[in-house]
This record gives sequence, C-alpha cells and structure tokens, in this order.
Amino acid sequence: MTSFLDPLISFVSAHAWLGYLTLFLAALLEAVPMVGSVIPGSTIILALSALVPGGELKLPWVLLAAALGAVLGDGSAYWIGHRRQREILNTWPLTNYPRLVAESESFFNRFGTWAVFFARFVPPIRAFVPVTAGALGMAPAKFYAVNVPAILLWAPAHVLPGVLAISALHEYAGLHHHGHVGKHIWILTVVGVAIVVGLAIWTIRRRQGSAVAEAKPRA
Repeated sequence: MTSFLDPLISFVSAHAWLGYLTLFLAALLEAVPMVGSVIPGSTIILALSALVPGGELKLPWVLLAAALGAVLGDGSAYWIGHRRQREILNTWPLTNYPRLVAESESFFNRFGTWAVFFARFVPPIRAFVPVTAGALGMAPAKFYAVNVPAILLWAPAHVLPGVLAISALHEYAGLHHHGHVGKHIWILTVVGVAIVVGLAIWTIRRRQGSAVAEAKPRA
C-alpha cells in the first residue's frame, strides 16, 4: 500500500489541479441519486485532506472544490425533482432503490425544511433528499437557504479532521512531512474505517431486507 500511496502523493503534488478536480467530482457525484450511494465521496475528501499540511494541496481551494461540487450536485438533483415533481420518485432508476427513496421521503416528512440540512451529514440518504425535496414541492429559495449553509459546514467537517490529524502527527509525534508517514497513517485509517462502516451498513440492510421478506405472508 505504501508503494501505491507514495507515487499518488507525488503525482497530486505535481498536478494539484487534478486533486482539486477529484475533490469537486467526489462531492458532486456523492450528491447524485444512485451514484451517491455507491461513490465514496466523503472517504475521498477525508483521505485527500491529508495532503493539505504538506502543501500538496491548498486548504482554501480544497474547501472551495468540495463546496462547489456539493452545491452543484445537490442543486441539480433538486431541480430534477422540482421539474418532474412526485413522478420522479416512481421513475427508473429511482425505482431500483425503493428503501432509500422511502427513507428519504420519511426523513423529509419528519424534519421538513431542516431535512435538507441534516441529510448533508447522513449518508447514503443525502443523495436522495435533494431530489425528494424538489419532488415534494419545496420552494427553491427555501431549499438553497438551508442547503448552502449546510454545505458550508459539511465541507470543513470533512476536510479539517485530516488537516488537524496530520498537523498533530507532525507536531507532536515527530513525523516529517517529506516522509509521508503521517499521510499514510491517515489515508489508510480513513479507507479502513470506510470499509468497515460500509460492510456494517450492508450487513444491517441485508438482514432488514431478509426480515421484511420473511414477514410477508406467502401466497
């Protein structure tokens, strides 16, 4: 893994614009229904935040790339829902994800306007709430009044932990930036935790699906 990470870090350092583009696309695609439930956008952003303390990436541009991607992704999903109304929730490919659609609609009905804010921090339904908000008739001004502040909090919440963790490792553990050890530790930890959490969610959802299937009366 180290032999893979070192060339990656060096490549991003030499082509920083690709790092910012990756952050932008990660945030954008994570906000798209169906795609957002598969693309580990948050994991990518958390992992790449390790490249800020060493200067490979610049903090203002990292935050801007993540925020712009999220605004464009959420906004696009919202306007698709706003244009198609409730019909979109019963149209392919959303019909392939009935559980997530139902959860996002329930989430929206429970929290109202604030669902758009809270959903930004709750994967994977964050990819479905914007389109649901549009489909259920939420006004554009109200949507953006809640969505944009949520994103402005979400971006630092995903970037700053890596920045602070790497800075602390260099400051207090005596690790040097040029050695990339701190970056390796952070990136591997983020990826490992993401895999464990993903498997746990998959297992829970599979068991819930099996329980629902067994509870249905047989013909």
